[in-house]
Amino acid sequence: MPLALLALAIGAFGIGTTEFVIMGVLPQVAGDFGVSIPTAGWLVTGYALGVVLGAPLLTVLGTKVSRKKMLMFLMGLFIVGNALSAFAPSFGVMLIGRVVASLAHGAFFGIGSVVAADLVAPEKKASAISLMFMGLTVANIVGVPGGTSIGQALGWRVTFVLVAALGVLGLLGVGKLVPAQGRPETANVRTEFAAFKNVQVWLAMAMTVLGYGGVFAAITYITPMMTEVTGYTEGAVTWLLVLFGIGMFLGNLLGGRFADRALMPLLFTTLGALALSLLAFTATAHDKVLAAITLTLIGALGFATVPPLQKWVLDQASAAPTLASAANIGAFNLGNALAAWLGGVVISAGLGYTAPNWVGALLSATALLLAFLAAFLDRRTKARSRVVATGPAATSTPAPTPTPAPTAATAAARH
Repeated sequence: MPLALLALAIGAFGIGTTEFVIMGVLPQVAGDFGVSIPTAGWLVTGYALGVVLGAPLLTVLGTKVSRKKMLMFLMGLFIVGNALSAFAPSFGVMLIGRVVASLAHGAFFGIGSVVAADLVAPEKKASAISLMFMGLTVANIVGVPGGTSIGQALGWRVTFVLVAALGVLGLLGVGKLVPAQGRPETANVRTEFAAFKNVQVWLAMAMTVLGYGGVFAAITYITPMMTEVTGYTEGAVTWLLVLFGIGMFLGNLLGGRFADRALMPLLFTTLGALALSLLAFTATAHDKVLAAITLTLIGALGFATVPPLQKWVLDQASAAPTLASAANIGAFNLGNALAAWLGGVVISAGLGYTAPNWVGALLSATALLLAFLAAFLDRRTKARSRVVATGPAATSTPAPTPTPAPTAATAAARH
């Protein structure tokens, strides 16, 4: 695989760390600013909404410059946002910092997915995308647990200073390793928006919103769930996040490999199993061992959906993939925002810290239904294409049967 994929993975590592580390230090942030846990959850929701808005907006602006320059600009924006969060004097300012950092998220992964796919042969696109997203999954094994431990020991502000430093490393990596590229000749707003005329693009984004959103319904409130319900100490949450990250890492690799072979069957399997795992988490959260196993499984199944969904969008919007790709990354985070909000609603309603799990199960089950619909529409479209392709030949007038040459007997009879 090209070395440029490593640069994209480095940027993804920094972005993944800031996206998920807030969950490990959420109680500390809430305590320092004097807000409730559900209110602190807006740092997750706000970030996710920022991705949703920033992904299409910055991607459209990025059609005016080369993809490499845009990736570097996005990493700079990421650095500024995390620095603002680190030194925020109030909860509101920190929320602004989270939104600023989030604006880079969707466009980085969206443009990065296109760059990664263009670097390899067509049959290896999903694998290349999964390698870029590997930085995000490794962040959940190393960056997020490490940032959580540092936040618990030295304060959450130190965590965000280090996250900003990761952004600097990502910026240097993109500048050094991603090859210089001119502005794509076909890149313009009209052609990029034309991709959204395809209903399959919308179905893919809806699957993304609901499928991975199911994961976030549970993971957003994982710290209070594991400490208040399961009985883990606050320090043990770090290792639970490591298990979740390992699951994401493995799911990403498997998702990338099998999406190149059997995309839709993979989605059916992962979304169905994810819904069942989230539903089971409502019960297994009361046992330490079962909770750890289920959390790892949720990470694996949830992230196994990422490469196939991203590839599906790229395939359906092949003529102008950049905006559609970024919008699908925004859809991931729209699902995160929706799930985090719904999780806070059921907790605030007094249903307990395990209630977000069944909310997540419902979201993922709905995504599975949409996957069946997308597969049905795809088969129908292909069937119609075959009919159109073979129709003229099948309905054309048959060539006349040649008249056999007269035999000697028939010739004599005629005379």
